[in-house]
Amino acid sequence: MKNKIEKRNSVYIATSIDGYISDKNGGIDWLDTIPIPANIDMGYDKFMSQIDALVMGRITFETVCGFDIDWPYQKPVFILSNTLTEVPEKYVDKVKIIKGPLTEVLKQIHLKGFYKLYIDGGTTIQSFLKEDLIDFMIITKIPILLGGGSPLFKLMTKPLDFKHLKTEVFLNQIVQSQYERKKQTNTSSYLHK
Repeated sequence: MKNKIEKRNSVYIATSIDGYISDKNGGIDWLDTIPIPANIDMGYDKFMSQIDALVMGRITFETVCGFDIDWPYQKPVFILSNTLTEVPEKYVDKVKIIKGPLTEVLKQIHLKGFYKLYIDGGTTIQSFLKEDLIDFMIITKIPILLGGGSPLFKLMTKPLDFKHLKTEVFLNQIVQSQYERKKQTNTSSYLHK
């Protein structure tokens, strides 16, 4: 019998206390309100070591390109966009544009040998959640109330149950929780609980 390949779509993202991933102007400067020493990565390196590739939306890609840093990813990056047709020349060998229904997008990425994916960007995460395609989430809450902006979660057509795995506190201020999707195999027993 052939070994089954584990496929896993994961999220690693920060939000404000009130659940926003960017402020009313699309800014993310508030993420730097708490200085984080270089020796504290809040599990990011471990998370990245467990993924094969990234899938991010166009806005997230453009935001990362706007940072005054070298390209931060060593793994393949797929840009999910129906409007983007090309990327700046310096990113051509670093990213690939991919489009279409999410199940087809995942099929294309899996055919390239990438099965454990980091899903990044608000709209992209919301699209994956809408299709029930997120298996694992690490959500880091920064102690700030933004009062508006881009929310991590939007209205869903149905509830999605997640199991809380653990919560850690960093620098006595930043709260990070891990969740794993609880897949229901018997819907009727779930409804009668």
